[in-house]
Amino acid sequence: MTHDILIRNGRVMDPETGFDEVCDVAISGGTIAKIGTELGAAKDEIDATGLVVSPGFIDIHAHGQSVAADRMQAFDGMTTALELEVGSLPVGEWYDHQAGVPRVLNYGTAAAWGFARRAAFGGFTPDGTRNPIDHMASSNDLRWTTDAASPDQTDAVVSLTRQALEEGAIGIGMPNGYLPGAGLKELSLICDLAAEFGRPTYTHIAFMGNIDPKSSVDAYIRLIGLAGATGAHMHICHLNSTSLLDIDRVVQLIGKAQAQGLPVTTEAYPYGAGSTVVGAGFFKDPDFTKRTGSEYSAIELVKNLHRFTDRDDLLKAAHEDPSDLVMWHYLDVEANDDHRRMLDASVTYPGASIASDAMPWVRPDGSIYEGDEWPLPAEVSAHPRSSGTFTRFLREYTREREVMPLMEALAKCTIYPASVIEGCAPQIARKARLREGFDADVTIFNPATVTDRATFTEMNKASEGVVHLLVGGTRVIVDGTLDTSQSPGQPIRCPVS
Repeated sequence: MTHDILIRNGRVMDPETGFDEVCDVAISGGTIAKIGTELGAAKDEIDATGLVVSPGFIDIHAHGQSVAADRMQAFDGMTTALELEVGSLPVGEWYDHQAGVPRVLNYGTAAAWGFARRAAFGGFTPDGTRNPIDHMASSNDLRWTTDAASPDQTDAVVSLTRQALEEGAIGIGMPNGYLPGAGLKELSLICDLAAEFGRPTYTHIAFMGNIDPKSSVDAYIRLIGLAGATGAHMHICHLNSTSLLDIDRVVQLIGKAQAQGLPVTTEAYPYGAGSTVVGAGFFKDPDFTKRTGSEYSAIELVKNLHRFTDRDDLLKAAHEDPSDLVMWHYLDVEANDDHRRMLDASVTYPGASIASDAMPWVRPDGSIYEGDEWPLPAEVSAHPRSSGTFTRFLREYTREREVMPLMEALAKCTIYPASVIEGCAPQIARKARLREGFDADVTIFNPATVTDRATFTEMNKASEGVVHLLVGGTRVIVDGTLDTSQSPGQPIRCPVS
């Protein structure tokens, strides 16, 4: 038998089983055919001597969803990138549109509860062909974010969200922090819907602050309560950034909830800076600095690196274009040991996923870049996590600081994120494993050199150390070089009713 590809002499690691041996991997027809030695001939061979052969990384929190975003994340080891925290609407239209885009990585979306809410409040028609971040704050009419829904509006929100699930959405995106006006009655109905379909919710906590009322702790307890009251799987996004300086207490609460068997999971990324839109409601709080421990100068416009001077400066930018991307430097991990310890507590939380929260690439005028130039144009920017989350994690936490063993780190990049969604998305159950019969989504990297290169001033520097990347058995990165002719990405989708 002649295989399509033979990966020779790599350190083959499967986090689910703990398999860790130097051997060969044979791939045929997009599937892992055999693992071992003396596997026969192949049309194409990869010499993986000195390299780690891992299941392809799965990012369950990626807002880029474009050719440019896929290519940058490929160098970060990704083979699947999913838009789950915000989601899209209409879901069927989103998948139809993506089918016409030369996607490099596997892709998928959740239902956008936020856009269902915006549509129910009137004057808005969701567009599945647009990047969801475009919809998050592209208007100064923010009643859909600040007001409680009427009974009729709530019915409309539930109906639109149900339709999205019937069209194959991978759960429900619930960025509550951007829609703080939503009440628990409405949220409980949305969680009932998630439980009915057996799909997770992906939640941005409602409140971000270090003091009560409406603290981060308050918000986490609300989500844990929703899990207990409705049975919905509450996947809590970016444990690091939304907890701010309350990470220690939040980690305790999640651990206690999980010990009681509640369906609660979480994720984090290894940066002390977050990214969002300048129109986000929590920035407008008159007590923002007191509640968060951050000065306005910690918030930086992505398009021109402007640091805000005060609340009026920020409100002016939010009025001019509420969808402009900003970075929020909420922790100083380089200069403050306690901040570093708190970030570590979120990143190393047992069983939690690494997820990038990768932002779209934007032009200097703030518009989202949808082109296919490679390398990316020098003027486009995002957040360095859009380029180097997973490679940064591997470099810092396994090689340089030796915080955790490589096998556990790979589990955080593969099997842990897969476990969040594989109960409802059958394609994922064929990924995140390096075993015979599973999809040939494979990341091959040099553990001695793998690293992020993107910085807060040069965000579009691709990571290094991912030497080969295969998506469905197709070679996307070959000897450290991107093959721009390849677009093997496939949709990840729940069954359509």
